[in-house]
Amino acid sequence: MGKFKKDLLLGKLDLLVLRILTTGESMHGYAIAEKIEQLSENVLQAGEGSLYPALHRMNEEGWVRSEWAPSDNNRRAR
Repeated sequence: MGKFKKDLLLGKLDLLVLRILTTGESMHGYAIAEKIEQLSENVLQAGEGSLYPALHRMNEEGWVRSEWAPSDNNRRAR
């Protein structure tokens, strides 16, 4: 895959994640992935191999903030 096409795909994932986070609700990665599937009516799936690197990249760029906290099932999540 060419660099342009890869950058385009990463940009689309970034936009999806940012759109979901515009609700102002704090979410961990798994909840974001579920929301992507839900909003797309199971057409799109964000796997761990693409979602978590995107979240780390956006955190490093300052586009999102992250912190460790208990998830809904009382496990540590970021």
